[in-house]
Amino acid sequence: MSLLLVSKNRNLKPYKEALLKLDPNLDIEIWPGISKPEQVQFAVAWQHPSNLFEKFPNLKVISSLGAGVDHLLSDDTIPESIKFTRIVAPSLSGQMADYVLTAVLNIMRRTDHYINQQRKSVWKPLESIKKSEVTVGVMGLGEIGSEVAKTLVKNGFPVTGWAKSKKSIQGVKCYSKDELGTFLTQTNILVCLLPLTPETDGILDLDLFKGLKKPAYLINAARGEHLVEEDLIYALDTDTIHHATLDVFAEEPLPESHPFWGRDKITITPHIASVTDPMESAELILENYKRMLSGMELLHKVDREAGY
Repeated sequence: MSLLLVSKNRNLKPYKEALLKLDPNLDIEIWPGISKPEQVQFAVAWQHPSNLFEKFPNLKVISSLGAGVDHLLSDDTIPESIKFTRIVAPSLSGQMADYVLTAVLNIMRRTDHYINQQRKSVWKPLESIKKSEVTVGVMGLGEIGSEVAKTLVKNGFPVTGWAKSKKSIQGVKCYSKDELGTFLTQTNILVCLLPLTPETDGILDLDLFKGLKKPAYLINAARGEHLVEEDLIYALDTDTIHHATLDVFAEEPLPESHPFWGRDKITITPHIASVTDPMESAELILENYKRMLSGMELLHKVDREAGY
């Protein structure tokens, strides 16, 4: 029996080393160096090659290397019998909360304007935005989204939240699926932390942007596919959205020719808002691997129908 690590664009050696530090007896292979496909029962994947998992007849479980699982759910060649799990690590929520708080504070203190002024050697103090003048709205109130909302509340921001089902978070005015319009009218700074499902694919479009309270800002740290890119460009050009902070993109790395580059009203970060730590992940992976071998209930199992 072996454990397989798979990714097209991530160095997986630190994860293998972390797993072996926890259990030196593990048989671990990293794609594409697979010697005995029939021995693979558990795989850990991030942005795997299409049709890959058809080659492993005894595969039982695939764990995402992060909290997102859309790369697994979109692969219809994976049999229904194979269970999906995901990494839900405490550090991921904390990192995301730090990222979003930083992005919100940059909006409040007009950081993007000062960066642009520095490029032009312009000295021009600008009036900061007061916390009392804006409301931050968090779309997606799972474990990560809830932690982000709580962090914003602790830092003195008025906060709203929107999720498929109504949540209860102290200090956060929460809305459910059918109350999206009301949620948007209360929100200036929109933070997208939704899972990617057929319902949320393309949810960040021009109609949604027009529903936001003005002035409006966007922070997307969920998935690139949530955003209709052409609609954001139009929204920025017409001042429907004043500024966008983007950490995720439909195509990564973002191509050099992409129109987002060079725009003063867009802040780009290279998918670093919340990065999986190898040792922390290894502990969760090993626990689920042992649970699979013992026939126990898996941790953080994914509901394929719900999409998370």
